[in-house]
Amino acid sequence: MKTQEIITLINSYYTNKISEYGPQANGVDWNGKESQYLRFEQLSKVFLGSLNEPLSITDFGCGYGEYVNYLKKQKITFEYLGLDISEKMLEFAQLHFNGPNIKFMKNIEDCENRDYLIASGVFNVRQDLNDKEWKFFIESNLISFNQHTQKGFSFNLLTSYSDNFHMKDYLYYADPLYFFDFCKKKFSNNVALLHDYNLHEFTLIVRK
Repeated sequence: MKTQEIITLINSYYTNKISEYGPQANGVDWNGKESQYLRFEQLSKVFLGSLNEPLSITDFGCGYGEYVNYLKKQKITFEYLGLDISEKMLEFAQLHFNGPNIKFMKNIEDCENRDYLIASGVFNVRQDLNDKEWKFFIESNLISFNQHTQKGFSFNLLTSYSDNFHMKDYLYYADPLYFFDFCKKKFSNNVALLHDYNLHEFTLIVRK
């Protein structure tokens, strides 16, 4: 399946979610706000060493922009760019968040590089695609993340170490060691694998 066809499927899935539930955790296919913020905490570890300086951050697959609220609570100086393929998501985001340091766009290719990029949950829902197609889609995006960041990026994936009774056919469960190895060989010597925060997933931190 071509990349644009995959993007169309993803767009349809998440546009339906936000249309049904509105700007809340369920609207971006999470179970609740607590786990949503726990993911933000893990992903944000990519820039923990830079909290005393202004940061420019891309939120890839930003949904309705809740990560902005998380960043504000950290009391740091930041410029935020939210990217999402769903026009409906962007409508909600632009309605709730605005300011000179906050922007929303649709295409990563149209934006300037930022210091950091985070991507939460964007690789979980493969729908009817097979493992090979979806893995290639993930890897292509990771290469793009690397190209569009100056200091590092982070992302999460559902883990193949999940219990069988939790697993669903339309979701993608990744091998943490495979993607750690991929990032280590492709992008940086400084890669961290976080798999210790009591969710059926893992986070990879890539620092340049």
